[in-house]
Amino acid sequence: QLQLVESGGGLVQAGDSLRLSCVASGRTSGSWAMGWFRQTPGAEREFVAAIRYSGSTHYGDSVKGRFTISRDGRKNTVHLQMNSLKPEDSAVYYCAAGNGVILSAIRTTNSYTYWGQGTQVTVSS
Repeated sequence: QLQLVESGGGLVQAGDSLRLSCVASGRTSGSWAMGWFRQTPGAEREFVAAIRYSGSTHYGDSVKGRFTISRDGRKNTVHLQMNSLKPEDSAVYYCAAGNGVILSAIRTTNSYTYWGQGTQVTVSS
């Protein structure tokens, strides 16, 4: 079992920055890939970013160049630094973990077994 807890969401203005964090606890040993997804009401969960066990990072097209995912292994924490935020970035952001996720499936929600409760990000124009 793995528990994930997100933090760092909030209300900001367009152009501002936010940093989300996700702390993992429980059975943290393993080849975990950590991902961030987001979801708005009535829409499917959208891939935002992921970092594989190897350290490789991957981003959704809409956030590439603005968001950065990083991992602090000692603290079992993954961060999502979000810069130049836009109103369309508003969503509930979810942290997710999957063991042994292959590269071709890094953007797929089904690749991730554990999910956090989500944190709201609202960007006003």
